[in-house]
Amino acid sequence: MESSNLTLHTWFTAFLLMSATKKGFSCLEFQRQLGFSRYETAFNLMHKIRSIMGKRDSTYMLKGMVEYDEAYVEKAVDEELKNQLKRGKGSLRQAIVAVAAESTPLEDENTGEKSNQCGFFKMKVIPDASASSVEGFVNDAIDKESVLITDKNQAYVNLEKLVECHIKVKSSEKSTNDELNWVHTAISNLKKNLLGIYHMVTEKYLQNYLDEFVYKLNRRFFGEKLFDRLIIAAIQTNV
Repeated sequence: MESSNLTLHTWFTAFLLMSATKKGFSCLEFQRQLGFSRYETAFNLMHKIRSIMGKRDSTYMLKGMVEYDEAYVEKAVDEELKNQLKRGKGSLRQAIVAVAAESTPLEDENTGEKSNQCGFFKMKVIPDASASSVEGFVNDAIDKESVLITDKNQAYVNLEKLVECHIKVKSSEKSTNDELNWVHTAISNLKKNLLGIYHMVTEKYLQNYLDEFVYKLNRRFFGEKLFDRLIIAAIQTNV
């Protein structure tokens, strides 16, 4: 907020709007609510706040049992170029997002039924799904004393060197619903969020949208306190 031409009232209203809903605001609605005459002003303000969210979450690492996989997210590309690019997994029409989720195993004392409880999440755009890109994310995002759960992708072959234990499960409908349930649930919700509100985002700004999504997901039980915590994060963070 320092040296900004915007009033404190405008800043605090922006923080309130950005924390008021789990799903987020479109930039046009944000512009309308704040009464900005220029779209660019609303756009830049939203991304400054998203940057705050991302930097706040970058201060911690995931611990314990951690699920990992990648998401392939459709990104905005030039219409003429889009028609020349192939569809499907690995297409240049898609951005690759590394996704990790803390997952605590639970067992019902009465029925013996097993389930997993989710903790915190992390998401980051990576240049490709190669071993070096995945290992870079795991090294930065996951504590070395954690147990990492992935499928049997060849890119994950050396991850056991970065964590205490690496468990590899066969990729199937069962593993999606069991061992890797929370990471795939997060991926599904992310795609619905991006398509439902923003429709299509450029790769340049995708990380900011991920930061907002994950920040709110990690604080899903904060309720009205989310506004206060966002203000505190803004005070403590340099953008």
